Amino acid sequence: MEQHDCGATRATIDVTPARNGAMLRGRTRSVEWRVSSGAVPYRPALAEMEARVDLIRRGGACELVWLLEHPPLLTAGTSARPEELLEPERFEVHAVGRGGRYTYHGPGQRVVYCMLDLSRRGRDLRGYVHRLESWIIATLAHLGVAGERRAGRIGIWVVQEDGEEAKIAALGVRVRHWITYHGISINVAPDLSHFDAIVPCGLGGYGVTSLRAQGTGATMADVDQALKETFFEVFDA
Repeated sequence: MEQHDCGATRATIDVTPARNGAMLRGRTRSVEWRVSSGAVPYRPALAEMEARVDLIRRGGACELVWLLEHPPLLTAGTSARPEELLEPERFEVHAVGRGGRYTYHGPGQRVVYCMLDLSRRGRDLRGYVHRLESWIIATLAHLGVAGERRAGRIGIWVVQEDGEEAKIAALGVRVRHWITYHGISINVAPDLSHFDAIVPCGLGGYGVTSLRAQGTGATMADVDQALKETFFEVFDA
C-alpha cells in the first residue's frame, strides 16, 4: 500500500512515471501538492481521484491538489446537451459525473484537481465553488490579468481590448461524502481552435482566451507558482 506522509516533503508520489511532488503546509492542516509532467490520460486520472477520495475518507491520506495536463479530449458533465458537441469525431469524449456541460482539456491548459475534505472546511458547497473562483481570480491577478465572475455564467472571464468578454478558466466539481474532486482549468497557452469542437460550458456567443492571448508571457511554471502562493490565503482565510 502506498504510504502518505502529510507532514514532510515527498517525491515521485504519482502513479505514472516522470512525476514529482512537494508538500505545502497550511495553518491548520497539511495538503499534498502534486505536479505531473507530460500528458496524463483522462481515465487513469479519474481513477486516481476516486481512489484518493476514498483514502481521505478513511483517514489514509491527506488532502491533495493535483496539477496536470491532459491530451486533447472533451468531458461531458451531467448537464451536457448533445447539440453542444459540434465536432463529435474530433476528440475522444468522456462522460463524467461532475457538474456542468462540455469542457475541453488539452496541452497548454493547467488542470487542477482538488481533493479537499469539506467536513473539515465547512460543509458549504456553494462557498467552496466561490472559493475556487476566488482562487482563479487571485492567481490571474498575480500574472497581471483581471479575471471576473459573471452572473449566470460558469467560469472566470476577462474583458478584452475590443470590449468583448472571453472565458479564460473553467470549473466543475463533484463531492462524495463531503470530499471534493474534479476542480478547475486555466488556459495558459492551449490551441484555442480546439474549443471549436464544442459550445464551451453551453455558453454560445462568447469567445475563449488564454494567458498567451492576453499577452502575459506566463509559463506553466509561473501559473503553478501563482496557484501555490494564493491557495492557502483563499482556502484557509
